[in-house]
Amino acid sequence: MKFKAFILLPSFQTNTYLLWEEKSKEAMLIDPAAESDAVSDFITNNDLTLRYIINTHGHGDHIGGNVFFKKRFPDAKLAIHKDDKVMLQKSDLNLSLYYEEETISPEPNQLLKDGDNITLGEKKIKVIHTPGHTKGGIALLVEDLLFSGDTLFLEDIGRTDLPGGSYTQLIESINDRLMLLPENTKVLPGHGDGSTIGHEKQYNPYVGK
Repeated sequence: MKFKAFILLPSFQTNTYLLWEEKSKEAMLIDPAAESDAVSDFITNNDLTLRYIINTHGHGDHIGGNVFFKKRFPDAKLAIHKDDKVMLQKSDLNLSLYYEEETISPEPNQLLKDGDNITLGEKKIKVIHTPGHTKGGIALLVEDLLFSGDTLFLEDIGRTDLPGGSYTQLIESINDRLMLLPENTKVLPGHGDGSTIGHEKQYNPYVGK
């Protein structure tokens, strides 16, 4: 699998990831934070077929580009965990009510649950439900790549003081789900630099608590 990271919303430094399977050139856009001609052009210029737009959770800084990319790529399925669906169209819940511009997303085409597999070409991307930052937070695992959303960061974890957050659930999600992965698994978070599961086991102060 190939991927490329973009920063579409500098004020939040949200990582937007484009993931694609090389043989089929089927692609997935993870957490489109804002509109972006650069990402749209990259998809088109590299002859990629965008199959999915995935939100790892429903906060405004991760769903702000949903409208734009659904219009550009109408055949792409917009997907989010079922527990965060309500956040897509309620600006008070996705917190964009407090931004400069409110975000109202289109309705999702697919609701995800733990254990689902999303197919790109010959590859399957596994959905891992990781509640704690939000009720419906997810991580996405394919090969040795873990797109961890706002659950796990480099030597840090996601906030739990926002609506739907739970420190206890987040720690359980990290320790009982993510830390069971091989240590060489690359962690690609929703914000900031990447890491590995092995590094987080050793240096993240919240792991094992």
